[in-house]
Amino acid sequence: MNAPILDLQACARLSGDWRRQGMTIVFTNGHFDLLHAGHVNYLQAARALGDRLIVGMNSDASTRRRKGPTRPILPQDERALLLAALRAVDAVIVWDEDDFREAVAALRPDIYVKGADWNQPDGPRPPEAEMVASYGGRIAYVQLTPGRATSAIVQDILQRHGCAPEDES
Repeated sequence: MNAPILDLQACARLSGDWRRQGMTIVFTNGHFDLLHAGHVNYLQAARALGDRLIVGMNSDASTRRRKGPTRPILPQDERALLLAALRAVDAVIVWDEDDFREAVAALRPDIYVKGADWNQPDGPRPPEAEMVASYGGRIAYVQLTPGRATSAIVQDILQRHGCAPEDES
């Protein structure tokens, strides 16, 4: 059975129900374009940190703004359906904003998960970190699967077919 794909208000109600049942709520987010083994490993690691995993997925418009005019490759309805079909995922929200601060404020996850690339000494910090800290939640960083990224997969496909590299600007 697939996880539900919900709007923020419905997902916040569901999260509250789970919390009242004593469950640990985990939240993560991303584009999840061209779902691959790295995504599956990441989501399984996130789910292992708690009882329920909510996944926030950037909408098509948000993905274009953040990744460029050639993305997403798969439309948001398809990406959400794929995420909802994964055993590790308990609920999915599609999000039009460029960060997830408002979603974090509404869902109040016990644990907010980001990839370890967000935890580098001189690197950027998640914009949601302050919100998570404000209600006593914690951030966990999950190692990413080496060599598994959508942009690397796209570049590999283009090279195999003798096409020019994708313009990342």
